[in-house]
Amino acid sequence: MQPNDRAYRPLSTRRAGALTGRARVPGDKSISHRAFLFGGLAAGTTRIHGLLEGEDVLATGRAMAQMGARIVKQHDVYVVDGVGNGALLEPEGVLDFGNAGTGARLTMGLVGAYDFATTFVGDASLSRRPMARVLDPLRLIGTQVVARSGDRLPLSIHGPRVAAPIAYRVPMASAQVKSAVLLAGLNAPGMTTVIEPVATRDHTEKMLLGFGASLEVTTDAEGARHIALEGQGPLRAAGELTVPGDPSSAAFPLVATLITPGSEVVIENVLMNPTRTGLIDTLLEMGASIEIVNRRSEGGEDVADLHVRHSQLKGVTVPPERAPSMIDEYPVLAIAAAFAEGTTLMQGLDELRVKESDRLSAVAKGLEANGISHVEGHDSLSVTGTPDGRGLGGGRVTTHLDHRIAMSFLVLGMASETPVSIDDARMIATSFPEFETMMTDLGAVFEPAE
Repeated sequence: MQPNDRAYRPLSTRRAGALTGRARVPGDKSISHRAFLFGGLAAGTTRIHGLLEGEDVLATGRAMAQMGARIVKQHDVYVVDGVGNGALLEPEGVLDFGNAGTGARLTMGLVGAYDFATTFVGDASLSRRPMARVLDPLRLIGTQVVARSGDRLPLSIHGPRVAAPIAYRVPMASAQVKSAVLLAGLNAPGMTTVIEPVATRDHTEKMLLGFGASLEVTTDAEGARHIALEGQGPLRAAGELTVPGDPSSAAFPLVATLITPGSEVVIENVLMNPTRTGLIDTLLEMGASIEIVNRRSEGGEDVADLHVRHSQLKGVTVPPERAPSMIDEYPVLAIAAAFAEGTTLMQGLDELRVKESDRLSAVAKGLEANGISHVEGHDSLSVTGTPDGRGLGGGRVTTHLDHRIAMSFLVLGMASETPVSIDDARMIATSFPEFETMMTDLGAVFEPAE
């Protein structure tokens, strides 16, 4: 059942004093998707600890189960018995990804090299999102695509009898496109190469190596990354795999603590991969009190705890080249900027136009509804803050079925002078089912909105 199948659930937050305590955010969404994909494909058994049990990730797990993987939950561990590389089965029925853009695009890449038909469907939000960026390179390997205008869901793909390995230069900074091409290359003979002019999150490369793939990453004289994958080799189960905490989810208690007077919170087990820490880097530049402690390694990734205190923030300019490392965090950064002294300018935001919603437009409309001074550009957003939050809030925000818009503006209400409401909180479960419970435990107050 998808969010648009149930009654709307308007929700509001209001200022209720300091946030205090310890919080542990759910497993990283990007790594959780890939854990199901690689665990379901690799021969043997992978035990996944700390998996994000959001609707998006579970949709990816169901898709892999439809194609032959055996996935069983035992207490807090997902036990995945994979089929072996090249041995996926043609699914019976459609693969329904709900709101999961990452799951849908990565799975298109995975099955695009198989000589069988697969049909992808999703909810109203996902059906508006562009898929051409993934389908275009798949067409180069010989995949046939039958889709609506604009290569949007619902659509069907059928891989070639033998996929052609390709060298593909990614035309935009997109970890999903890079990963989809590499996943297709797993079942193509020879060498598949992805050329990435702007580095994006590298979980796919790290996890492929962890599952035994033959993969090499080099950097050319212009700084572009060349990721070369040898196809049709064996993939071995990872055994025990631990998913670190999602930095995109940690962004919400992090910003809420920074903007709410008197607050002090420790956020545990946060992924610190440098391709994902753009928000932390930006907030530190703004003067945030964020102490990174207990650094360690889990599942091949760097993790740490974040000791966060309420801070007086100052506006900064966020350069466009930082966008790939914080693309999902701009909505909540805009909320932090609303409480900063001066103006924060965010650049290189064109990718926000094609997320679960037109996130750039949705953020701007939400800021407007809550009295926050801003300027929306084609690929930029500037926000001029009010450090004490005086006069802010009081608006009702349209979420457009976008979980990050919903949580960002609920965070705004925790520190603004007047409560903030959102039209619908249902889709928060796609990425952060524990959000309300966790924030309530820290001292936030949620109330039903009319």
